[in-house]
Amino acid sequence: MEASEGQELQENAEKASSAAMRPVAFTISVLAVLVAICTVLGHRTHTEAGLLQTKAADQWNLYQAKKIRVNATLLATDLLSVMTVTDADKAKKIAKGYADHQDKWADDLKEEQEKAEDLEAEVAKVEQHANRFDLGEALLEIALVICSVTLLTRNRLYWYLGLVFGLLGCLSAASVLLLK
Repeated sequence: MEASEGQELQENAEKASSAAMRPVAFTISVLAVLVAICTVLGHRTHTEAGLLQTKAADQWNLYQAKKIRVNATLLATDLLSVMTVTDADKAKKIAKGYADHQDKWADDLKEEQEKAEDLEAEVAKVEQHANRFDLGEALLEIALVICSVTLLTRNRLYWYLGLVFGLLGCLSAASVLLLK
């Protein structure tokens, strides 16, 4: 066998090997795109959760402010009822005004509490979505690395294993649609 024939055989073997690895390379490219998509969706979902958490905290602050207002007027009413005042009619009128406010604010407190609890429930839901995207991203990254090992070892078993992880990552990310 001449040197040129040996070199030609080696070139043919490399071409065949290269052609056999094209699906693996394509799979790696698709996995990289899927990782990018999962990453963006996960980041956006975490941002949404943070914004909702801030709204929930603001809602609880409003609730607390109204609760403090109720307690302050209750205290003022109690003080007016036990103090001796020079103008009893005026004191009764002020106490009645406080009582009217307390009735209104009691309803407001219930409403503010419900809003805050609803926002917290929504935060929990969005966090579940973000966790699914994060899991999907991690599984897709694992699939990407395992498929890359196929290019180094030329062993297709790694490619099949990478496909399994990639499928699990896609299922995890898509499972967000099933969460309520």
